[in-house]
Amino acid sequence: MPEHDRIRSISPQPDSQVDTPEVLLTRSALGDEDAFAQFYDVISPSVFGMVCRVVRDRAQSEEVTQDVMVELWRTASRFDAAKGSATGWALTLAHRRAIDRVRSAQASTDRDHRSAMLSERREYDEVSEAVEASLERHQVQRCLGSLTELQRESVMLAFYQGYSYPEVASLLKVPLGTVKTRMRDGLIRLRDCLGVSR
Repeated sequence: MPEHDRIRSISPQPDSQVDTPEVLLTRSALGDEDAFAQFYDVISPSVFGMVCRVVRDRAQSEEVTQDVMVELWRTASRFDAAKGSATGWALTLAHRRAIDRVRSAQASTDRDHRSAMLSERREYDEVSEAVEASLERHQVQRCLGSLTELQRESVMLAFYQGYSYPEVASLLKVPLGTVKTRMRDGLIRLRDCLGVSR
């Protein structure tokens, strides 16, 4: 085909002749905004109808349709008429986007539902956890009372005030080995008192 015929075949046609969606999309791929505006007018009602059937919400369908049309403009150069019609390509993209929107909305609903369920459980759990923590605190205090003064002092410095064994030894002015022995004996006694199995 001579070059001037090929250019004429993709250049804007007189108003009396309506281009096919394939021609309009091909011209859009070359950056022809007028061609895309025509393509938009031709294809967007079908895209919107497809999206509405899947999404079933007008406002969301309008958003998805707009996203699809933007995507068609951006990817027009990927269109291959040998693989199918421009309408089919547009509707396939529209269907995919609509399904994605439905899945996203469902995931959001599921998250909100889980969050609400956790919130309800949390109110109940916070009460039971507070009671359990209080009971555990009383039991630990009782068991700490069963330790010797030297054991209790070492355990309190290490576990409640966060000192390391060498720091405890330095504070109490005793050898590190002594602190380790007191700690070991004290922790064994605590474990037995609290009923914690090895």
